Amino acid sequence: MEFKPWFSKITASGLFMVLMGLFPTVALAAGAGAPHLEGKDLGLIWVIPFACMLLSIAIFPLVAPHFWHKNFGKVSGFWAVSFLIPFTIFFGYELALYETLHVGLLEYFPFIILLFSLFTVAGGVRVRGKLTGTPILNTIILLIGTALASFMGTTGAAMLLIRPLIRAMEHRKHKTHTVVFFIFLVANIGGSLTPLGDPPLFLGFLKGVDFFWPTVHMFLPMLFLSIVLLLLYFALDSFLYNREGPITTAPEAEESTDDVSFALDGKINLLLLVGVVAAVLMSGVWKPGISFDIYYVHVELQNIVRDVILLMLAYLSLKLTNDQSRKDNGFNWFPILEVGKLFIGIFITIIPAIAILKAGTSGALGVIVESVSTPEGEPVNYMYFWATGILSSFLDNAPTYLVFFNTTGSDVATLTGELSNTLLAISAGAVFMGANTYVGNAPNFMVRSIAEESGVPMPSFFGYMLWSGAVLIPCFVLLTFMFFI
Repeated sequence: MEFKPWFSKITASGLFMVLMGLFPTVALAAGAGAPHLEGKDLGLIWVIPFACMLLSIAIFPLVAPHFWHKNFGKVSGFWAVSFLIPFTIFFGYELALYETLHVGLLEYFPFIILLFSLFTVAGGVRVRGKLTGTPILNTIILLIGTALASFMGTTGAAMLLIRPLIRAMEHRKHKTHTVVFFIFLVANIGGSLTPLGDPPLFLGFLKGVDFFWPTVHMFLPMLFLSIVLLLLYFALDSFLYNREGPITTAPEAEESTDDVSFALDGKINLLLLVGVVAAVLMSGVWKPGISFDIYYVHVELQNIVRDVILLMLAYLSLKLTNDQSRKDNGFNWFPILEVGKLFIGIFITIIPAIAILKAGTSGALGVIVESVSTPEGEPVNYMYFWATGILSSFLDNAPTYLVFFNTTGSDVATLTGELSNTLLAISAGAVFMGANTYVGNAPNFMVRSIAEESGVPMPSFFGYMLWSGAVLIPCFVLLTFMFFI
């Protein structure tokens, strides 16, 4: 069933806008009565606010850093409004309200609640001791984080270890490269072995992919990338470490140095981190079949329970952790506030981009979707890897994974069987290439923000892409020849 919005009475100008792809068909969701955006009729012009949002993140910190630091939330809000106002005018408030509630209730708020709980709980764990950021110690921390990421999530592992790593490097001159490799390994590649590691794999689990399928099939690609990157990092850090000469410690720092070689404060937060992981897993396996409708948006009971548990765990962390310990840990709320304000703009302006992508070969990005199969319909695995990966670098990697998962046209049994290499290409592209940009995966941005708050100079948006282009892209090319051709 379809209906025409009120603006369809516009004649010449309305026809022109339709031809330009500004007015997609607004359809009723089958049996639900919910307005639905038809991405197959959307023109790429609707992606402009999202592109401007990304460019703002990339350019403003370079050309107007003081303005950006004070007003990044307003800039994010501006681009969100720049999309919502014309969207409301052209399609009506019903569709605009539905899409805003849909992305807010089902995506943004669960996303920010999970990040908030992980940020709060992990921020309560303080590592004390005589940690000196030598190449060996730094590499060991990267290795541990990479191993942990698949079992406590990339965000959890990153939030747990980034502060101890930065503290160990306190008296090093060259720190930036270590945080960049930390993002590569701990915040992305390490989360590829279980559905708990990264959202795309969790969605695959919900679609019926066996829990340990990524463990078996992603192990060799993940091992290859991890070994190569750890060796590259160790060589680079050793070179810079030798150039720096002996590490000197300021007198006031020497006075505050712990007598113990290693100790943990706030150990209760490690138990709370287990609770966070359990809450996320529970929401995926517990299906009570109960949901609540908020203007046609189905909010399921298990997700509400999960978010309540996550907020309670964050509250317990704040109550059970010594305030002075958090202060000594360099904990403050700016990183999570920055992510929250910026990603609300990203989540809203990304609505048309995801709709176009979901339209498959019928959408404005159909040429990308068509490229992953031969004319005979056979999957081209290396194209699945690169198409999923490149789009996941700038869009949300979870829906991108689902789009190409569904594009195969195969059931789960076939994808995990005879087409397992195709599913591997989709999974690897979504997880690995989230490391290509700061916005490719949520912990990327948070790690960068924490590092900058701690005084570590981080590359700009484009500067980071130079790092990923120089280090990661050659690795991905090698991975392509090893596994997908």
